[in-house]
Amino acid sequence: MSLAKRQGNWVILLSFVVAFMLDVMPLPEWAVDARPAWIALVLIYWCMALPERVGIGIAWVLGLLLDVLEGTLLGQHALGLVVIAYITLQTHRRVRVFPLLQQAVLVGLLLLLYLLLALWVMGIVGRPIGQWSYWLPALTSMVLWPWIFIVLRDLRRKYNVS
Repeated sequence: MSLAKRQGNWVILLSFVVAFMLDVMPLPEWAVDARPAWIALVLIYWCMALPERVGIGIAWVLGLLLDVLEGTLLGQHALGLVVIAYITLQTHRRVRVFPLLQQAVLVGLLLLLYLLLALWVMGIVGRPIGQWSYWLPALTSMVLWPWIFIVLRDLRRKYNVS
Protein backbone atom coordinates (compact mmCIF):
# COMPACT_ATOMS: atom_id res chain seq x y z
CA MET A 1 0.00 0.00 0.00
CA SER A 2 1.46 3.36 -0.94
CA LEU A 3 2.18 6.18 1.48
CA ALA A 4 -0.55 8.36 0.00
CA LYS A 5 -3.23 5.83 0.93
CA ARG A 6 -2.08 5.79 4.57
CA GLN A 7 -2.29 9.56 4.94
CA GLY A 8 -4.30 10.97 7.81
CA ASN A 9 -4.06 8.24 10.45
CA TRP A 10 -3.76 10.93 13.09
CA VAL A 11 -7.10 12.47 12.05
CA ILE A 12 -8.89 9.15 12.56
CA LEU A 13 -7.14 8.57 15.88
CA LEU A 14 -7.85 12.12 17.06
CA SER A 15 -11.54 11.80 16.19
CA PHE A 16 -11.80 8.68 18.36
CA VAL A 17 -9.93 10.40 21.21
CA VAL A 18 -12.37 13.32 21.04
CA ALA A 19 -15.27 10.84 21.03
CA PHE A 20 -13.91 9.19 24.18
CA MET A 21 -13.51 12.61 25.80
CA LEU A 22 -17.09 13.53 24.94
CA ASP A 23 -18.24 10.20 26.33
CA VAL A 24 -16.77 10.90 29.79
CA MET A 25 -17.50 14.63 29.87
CA PRO A 26 -19.66 15.56 32.85
CA LEU A 27 -23.21 16.56 31.97
CA PRO A 28 -26.00 18.10 33.99
CA GLU A 29 -28.22 15.60 35.78
CA TRP A 30 -31.11 16.13 33.36
CA ALA A 31 -28.91 15.36 30.32
CA VAL A 32 -27.04 12.27 31.54
CA ASP A 33 -29.60 9.79 30.19
CA ALA A 34 -29.60 11.44 26.77
CA ARG A 35 -25.82 11.35 26.21
CA PRO A 36 -25.20 10.49 22.56
CA ALA A 37 -23.20 7.39 21.69
CA TRP A 38 -20.19 9.40 20.48
CA ILE A 39 -17.86 6.47 19.90
CA ALA A 40 -20.46 4.55 17.92
CA LEU A 41 -21.22 7.63 15.80
CA VAL A 42 -17.56 8.21 14.93
CA LEU A 43 -17.09 4.49 14.25
CA ILE A 44 -20.08 4.42 11.90
CA TYR A 45 -18.74 7.43 10.00
CA TRP A 46 -15.24 6.01 9.52
CA CYS A 47 -16.61 2.58 8.56
CA MET A 48 -18.71 4.26 5.87
CA ALA A 49 -15.99 6.64 4.68
CA LEU A 50 -12.94 4.35 4.83
CA PRO A 51 -14.11 0.74 5.13
CA GLU A 52 -10.69 -0.61 4.16
CA ARG A 53 -9.02 1.17 7.11
CA VAL A 54 -11.60 1.17 9.91
CA GLY A 55 -13.41 -2.07 10.50
CA ILE A 56 -14.27 -4.83 12.91
CA GLY A 57 -10.85 -5.02 14.58
CA ILE A 58 -10.87 -1.33 15.43
CA ALA A 59 -14.47 -1.66 16.64
CA TRP A 60 -13.44 -4.49 18.96
CA VAL A 61 -10.53 -2.49 20.44
CA LEU A 62 -12.72 0.60 20.87
CA GLY A 63 -15.37 -1.50 22.57
CA LEU A 64 -12.87 -3.00 25.00
CA LEU A 65 -11.52 0.47 25.79
CA LEU A 66 -15.06 1.70 26.36
CA ASP A 67 -15.78 -1.27 28.64
CA VAL A 68 -12.72 -0.43 30.72
CA LEU A 69 -13.57 3.27 30.74
CA GLU A 70 -17.14 2.74 31.92
CA GLY A 71 -16.42 -0.24 34.16
CA THR A 72 -18.90 -2.52 32.44
CA LEU A 73 -18.60 -6.22 31.73
CA LEU A 74 -15.57 -6.73 29.50
CA GLY A 75 -16.87 -7.29 25.98
CA GLN A 76 -20.31 -5.72 26.40
CA HIS A 77 -19.63 -2.60 24.33
CA ALA A 78 -17.18 -4.51 22.15
CA LEU A 79 -19.95 -6.87 21.03
CA GLY A 80 -22.26 -3.99 20.16
CA LEU A 81 -19.62 -1.99 18.30
CA VAL A 82 -18.49 -5.03 16.32
CA VAL A 83 -22.07 -5.73 15.21
CA ILE A 84 -22.56 -2.08 14.24
CA ALA A 85 -19.26 -2.05 12.33
CA TYR A 86 -20.14 -5.28 10.51
CA ILE A 87 -23.55 -4.00 9.40
CA THR A 88 -22.07 -0.65 8.37
CA LEU A 89 -19.30 -2.33 6.38
CA GLN A 90 -21.83 -4.56 4.60
CA THR A 91 -24.10 -1.64 3.64
CA HIS A 92 -21.70 1.29 3.28
CA ARG A 93 -21.94 1.54 -0.52
CA ARG A 94 -25.71 1.95 -0.37
CA VAL A 95 -25.84 4.13 2.72
CA ARG A 96 -23.26 6.64 1.46
CA VAL A 97 -25.60 7.77 -1.30
CA PHE A 98 -28.59 8.24 1.03
CA PRO A 99 -29.58 11.78 2.00
CA LEU A 100 -28.44 12.78 5.49
CA LEU A 101 -31.90 12.38 6.99
CA GLN A 102 -32.20 8.80 5.76
CA GLN A 103 -28.69 8.12 7.03
CA ALA A 104 -29.74 9.52 10.40
CA VAL A 105 -32.67 7.10 10.56
CA LEU A 106 -30.37 4.19 9.74
CA VAL A 107 -27.88 5.37 12.38
CA GLY A 108 -30.73 5.53 14.88
CA LEU A 109 -31.67 1.94 14.06
CA LEU A 110 -28.06 0.80 14.38
CA LEU A 111 -27.81 2.46 17.77
CA LEU A 112 -31.07 0.87 18.89
CA LEU A 113 -29.51 -2.49 18.02
CA TYR A 114 -26.35 -1.49 19.93
CA LEU A 115 -28.43 -0.58 22.99
CA LEU A 116 -30.49 -3.76 22.65
CA LEU A 117 -27.33 -5.90 22.67
CA ALA A 118 -26.05 -4.05 25.75
CA LEU A 119 -29.45 -4.56 27.41
CA TRP A 120 -29.32 -8.27 26.57
CA VAL A 121 -25.87 -8.61 28.18
CA MET A 122 -27.03 -6.68 31.25
CA GLY A 123 -30.02 -9.01 31.53
CA ILE A 124 -27.80 -12.08 31.32
CA VAL A 125 -25.55 -10.90 34.16
CA GLY A 126 -28.53 -9.83 36.27
CA ARG A 127 -28.04 -6.07 36.27
CA PRO A 128 -31.21 -4.04 36.71
CA ILE A 129 -32.65 -2.80 33.46
CA GLY A 130 -33.31 0.91 33.13
CA GLN A 131 -36.45 2.76 32.22
CA TRP A 132 -37.59 4.22 28.92
CA SER A 133 -34.79 6.81 29.17
CA TYR A 134 -32.34 3.97 28.41
CA TRP A 135 -33.24 4.37 24.71
CA LEU A 136 -32.64 8.15 24.56
CA PRO A 137 -29.02 7.92 23.30
CA ALA A 138 -30.28 6.42 20.05
CA LEU A 139 -32.59 9.39 19.54
CA THR A 140 -30.01 12.05 20.42
CA SER A 141 -27.39 10.35 18.27
CA MET A 142 -29.81 10.19 15.37
CA VAL A 143 -30.48 13.93 15.71
CA LEU A 144 -26.75 14.73 15.87
CA TRP A 145 -25.75 12.48 12.96
CA PRO A 146 -26.01 15.11 10.18
CA TRP A 147 -23.64 17.45 12.05
CA ILE A 148 -21.22 14.67 12.98
CA PHE A 149 -21.20 13.51 9.36
CA ILE A 150 -20.54 17.00 8.00
CA VAL A 151 -17.78 17.81 10.52
CA LEU A 152 -15.95 14.52 9.99
CA ARG A 153 -16.37 14.69 6.21
CA ASP A 154 -14.92 18.20 6.14
CA LEU A 155 -11.99 17.09 8.31
CA ARG A 156 -11.39 14.11 6.04
CA ARG A 157 -11.38 16.35 2.97
CA LYS A 158 -9.28 19.13 4.55
CA TYR A 159 -6.53 16.78 5.69
CA ASN A 160 -6.86 14.48 2.67
CA VAL A 161 -7.51 11.34 4.72
CA SER A 162 -7.68 8.43 2.33
